[in-house]
Amino acid sequence: MAELKYMPGFGNECVSEDPRCPGALPEGQNNPQVCPYGLYAEQLSGSAFTCPRSTNKRSWLYRIIPSVCHKPFKPMDQGHLTHNWDEAEAEPNQLRWKPFEIPRASEKKLDFVSGLHTLCGAGEPKSRNGIAIHIFTCNTSMINRCFYNSDGDFLIVPQQGKLLITTEFGKLLVEPNEICVIQQGMRFSVEAFGETRGYMLEVYGAHFELPDLGPIGANGLANPRDFLVPVAWYEDRQVAGDYTVISKYQGKLFSAQQDFSPFNVVAWHGNYTPYKYNLDNFMVINSVAFDHADPSIFTVLTAKSTRPGVALADFVIFPPRWGVANNTFRPPYYHRNCMSEFMGLIKGRYEAKEEGFQPGGGSLHSMMTPHGPDAECFEKASKARLEPERVAEGTMAFMFESSFSMAVTTWGLKTSNCLEKTYYKCWEQLKSHFNPSCK
Repeated sequence: MAELKYMPGFGNECVSEDPRCPGALPEGQNNPQVCPYGLYAEQLSGSAFTCPRSTNKRSWLYRIIPSVCHKPFKPMDQGHLTHNWDEAEAEPNQLRWKPFEIPRASEKKLDFVSGLHTLCGAGEPKSRNGIAIHIFTCNTSMINRCFYNSDGDFLIVPQQGKLLITTEFGKLLVEPNEICVIQQGMRFSVEAFGETRGYMLEVYGAHFELPDLGPIGANGLANPRDFLVPVAWYEDRQVAGDYTVISKYQGKLFSAQQDFSPFNVVAWHGNYTPYKYNLDNFMVINSVAFDHADPSIFTVLTAKSTRPGVALADFVIFPPRWGVANNTFRPPYYHRNCMSEFMGLIKGRYEAKEEGFQPGGGSLHSMMTPHGPDAECFEKASKARLEPERVAEGTMAFMFESSFSMAVTTWGLKTSNCLEKTYYKCWEQLKSHFNPSCK
């Protein structure tokens, strides 16, 4: 595979044209009477026309055939994709899942779309207010199929196996320890290389953005220059009525047929694009004196709600870093939260629960459900000699945190067969150390 090229920056105004067609971008205007090379001009809007300039999202695509050329959409099998948050009884307990199983291709072929499984979520795609957390397990590539989400944005976190994602804007190679965001309406197809697994956060009604830095200043956390946008690439390929376009619309899947590849964009410009980010580039901030700063200092991306300071969803990581806090219990503290916390593990061993929480699995600590280090971690950290140490070396855990109270699906509770029934026991060995005679 030839090395892919990218343009750096988050939310930038970008211009790109496939080098096979120099001058494909119109000069001085968006929609000329006749476009260069006989292309069609098509605008993709990611915000209302009248949004302030700081939040206005749109791109102009110059394509061989416009995307309107397809047969009518028809309902298709949903598989385990759902937004029915009432299909199972409410579950307030601490939940943990073993690594989600990837079927062998010889047993059952699954591509990225057919391998999507909704784990939990809340809200409503029709009203554009909510989130969903999905697990993807796939073992084959999408052949003559593409996918787009009419309901919101996808944040994709591969855990095992790399993904070659072809979009209307170009190609992205996304490997474990990287993430990518495919924004609302963008068509894409995923090529898998063997047994592949990962996590996906879907948000309805808001786009992901970089968190405000406040007194941190102008630099830090995920720096804008480290986000990468694909460069234009096209294929002029006929498929004789057998190319399937899959739309996720109002929480359901629909398919339409067309006779050409949708990846026929020769040139584009704008600020509404897919993008990727390598988590190794995150500039970690941590306490250097005593106590913990709250985990919000590890926020990579946020999707804001209408309430100031409250997110629909945050994407937070717990990367390798130095622990130097003095006279401090250094693992994560015991916590009850007005937010919901889903955690996943890309690689390594999470410091608060070194046993049981495995790469490719997950945990959900719902709104106001207590959680924190297990008994072994507490005893070890309470007696540890405090000196500078590397924390989470070789590890990358992450959290999808949301202000929604999320419901777990039937697949998550039963069908996946990955839910641990004895997770609560990791806290049973915590004992009282209280001694009123000893301060």
